[in-house]
Amino acid sequence: MVAAPVGFQCPECVAAAAATTRRATTPAGGTPIAKPAVTYSLIGVTAAIFLLQFTVGINQTAGEWGMYPPAIAVGGEWWRLITHAFLHGSWLHVGFNMLVLFLLGPTLERILGHGRFLSLYVLAALGGGVASYIASDPFDFSVGASGAIFGLMGAFIVAGRRLRYDITQVVVLLGINVVIGFLSPGVDWRAHLGGLIVGAAVAAVFVLPARHHRALVQSAGLIGVVLVLAGLVAWRTAQINELLSPLG
Repeated sequence: MVAAPVGFQCPECVAAAAATTRRATTPAGGTPIAKPAVTYSLIGVTAAIFLLQFTVGINQTAGEWGMYPPAIAVGGEWWRLITHAFLHGSWLHVGFNMLVLFLLGPTLERILGHGRFLSLYVLAALGGGVASYIASDPFDFSVGASGAIFGLMGAFIVAGRRLRYDITQVVVLLGINVVIGFLSPGVDWRAHLGGLIVGAAVAAVFVLPARHHRALVQSAGLIGVVLVLAGLVAWRTAQINELLSPLG
């Protein structure tokens, strides 16, 4: 027998009651969290990598791990599509990106849960990398988490509208940064746009489906996003190889 607030219950009765009790979930179907551990971990990892860059040499690490289309298309260094998002060019660059992550990350992580939030961040970073890869000058270098950060802003707007949050400040922040990205020379606005689109799409996949079909729609949606990005990379790779073949 199992002790209960009043008297005792048989183990079978306790198990049956537990099976009929609805498990608490986040609005996206994840497990509720106590602390936004993924947000803080991403900030810590990014900060540590920047300190390493500062020690080793910012230009050297950018050259080895940053976004450089020929290294991806010809050298097969596919990891650059992600690793560029953990590198930065200056203290101001990394400071602004980590500040926005600190402001938006905890709320999004509580909405989505740890795993879904990490998926959002990685896919938004990948979306920014792919957009830069397919639309930038083939010989440009770029680094930064801005694609992922724009993805968080897009995700916050989508999830916030779904959950009836006040998203005014995030919309204003997004608008200001879009303008800055277009007006400032050297800023990879393509990565910003790619991360924004992918972040909004992933958030829609997570928070819009009905509860009874949520897991299936979320899985299919994420696979669809990855396949689209992979198709764009394959197309751009063939294009760059064709462009560079006369030079080889």
